[in-house]
Order: sequence, then C-alpha cells, then structure tokens
Amino acid sequence: MGQTNLAKRNQSGRHITIRTIQAANSGIHQGHLVLINPENPIQQTISSDRLIPLSSIPAIHTLKQGILLEQTCLRHLTELLEASQGIDHIIAVSGYRTKQDQEQIYTASLADNGADYTARYVALPDRSEHQTGLAIDVGMLRKDVDFIAPAFPDSGVYKSFKQLAAGFGFIQRYKEGKEALTQISCEPWHFRYIGYPHAEIMERQNWCFEEYIDALRSCTYDNDHLLFEDNHSFVDIYYIPADAGAYTTIPVVLCDRYLLSGNNVDGFIVTAFRDKSRRAYG
Repeated sequence: MGQTNLAKRNQSGRHITIRTIQAANSGIHQGHLVLINPENPIQQTISSDRLIPLSSIPAIHTLKQGILLEQTCLRHLTELLEASQGIDHIIAVSGYRTKQDQEQIYTASLADNGADYTARYVALPDRSEHQTGLAIDVGMLRKDVDFIAPAFPDSGVYKSFKQLAAGFGFIQRYKEGKEALTQISCEPWHFRYIGYPHAEIMERQNWCFEEYIDALRSCTYDNDHLLFEDNHSFVDIYYIPADAGAYTTIPVVLCDRYLLSGNNVDGFIVTAFRDKSRRAYG
C-alpha cells in the first residue's frame, strides 16, 4: 500500500535534475493520462501498431471478434482479470473504437434509446475514451449482454475486479456523484487505464479524472510535487505547462525511470520512479 503527500520542493536544492528533454507539443495529446471529455476532444488518433487484439489472450472472453486495446492497457487488464479471478466470469464488451464506430453507436442509441439516455451514457464522436484504446467496457459473462450498459454488479469477482483495479492502473471512469464534472452518468462497467500510481492516488482521494488533472496543475516542477510511496518505490509526479512554439523543455528529476504523458489540455505530466532497492542518491 502507498502513501500520497503534497510536499514542497523549491529551488533551494531539493530538486535534483538529471536531464532535460525536448518534447514536441503535439505530445500534449498523447499518453496514458490524456483527458477526454466534451471540453477536451481527441486531437490525435492512436497508431495501429499500438493496438493489440484481445484474441491474442485466448483466456479473455469477448462479446465479439476483433476487439482491440492499447498494448499496455491490455497487458494490465489481463493481470487484473487473473488477480480478481474474473477471467472465467467477466466478458470484454467494447474496447477501441474508430471515430466512425462511435458515430454509428451514437446514432443507433439516439434511435433506440432517445436523446436523454444517449446524452447520459454515450459520448459524442471524438469525445469518447474508447477512441484512445485505453478504455474497456466489461460485463457479467452470460448469454444476453447489453452493449451500451452491461451488467457489472458490486459483488463476487466483479467487486474484486473493482477493488483491485487501481493497483493495475485502472479507474472506474464515471462514478456516482461526479456527473456534474464528467458529464456522463455512473457507469460501473467502464474502466479507463491511466497507469499506476495515478489510479491508486485517484481512488484514495475520491477524485474523478477531471479533478485529478486539475489538481496536478498545482504540482509544478518548481513548487509542489505529488509524492507517492509504496513498498517498492518513491514516486514524484509533476506538471509542466507547454511552452509557446513547437517544443517544451521538460526537466527530469533524479530517478531510475520516468514516464511522460500529455494531459490533452495544456501540458505534460512527469512520473518519476526511484527504486527503494537503490537508496544511494546524491
């Protein structure tokens, strides 16, 4: 289990920068932490070489052939299904969608379910997380599965899946009580991969994704970092606003490895890991 803290890190020497990198500002719209909602539509489509068919994992049950997910998302989904013992009880209902797929689903839902239902449960084209390959709809494995709103109860292996999801980098994207921020009704079946420890932090703070991205804006490199610690690592998380022009200079703190993601709004998020097995930092 990990601890989450906001800690002051100023320019008096507590930051130890090991390098700077130049990131193209197009990268704002790429990565596991891109926020997709009505105000922040998809700006860049995922490349096909990063999409993997769920059929490559034969043990995963799927509603139809040809479901795809982003490669890291699929790897951790498989681990989550195994850890929750849900591999034989949970079905993958919907993964990656093209813009054309989302247009067809939205139009069909309008005809079948009406405008009010569709507005609450179906995102407009280019406002759907499914177009990133980072979202998965799951349901109970049974004969009749609702494509738009599959049953996913809060009991048994389904409850275990929900409880373990954050540790594998997944959040239930649309929760009850957050509708005013997400603009989507509660969807117990819709999970979004954002990576660890981000999902764990969000779960502990009871933040939706919009709240998390907003909170990170105060965690700039020169000021407060979001600090997370678990049994294996110390993690620094901080936000870098995009520079004017085509590139942004991003400082990387002393670490063993780091991840960089755009937020699809206005900048980048650095996640820097220091392994506890290597304590000798200068």
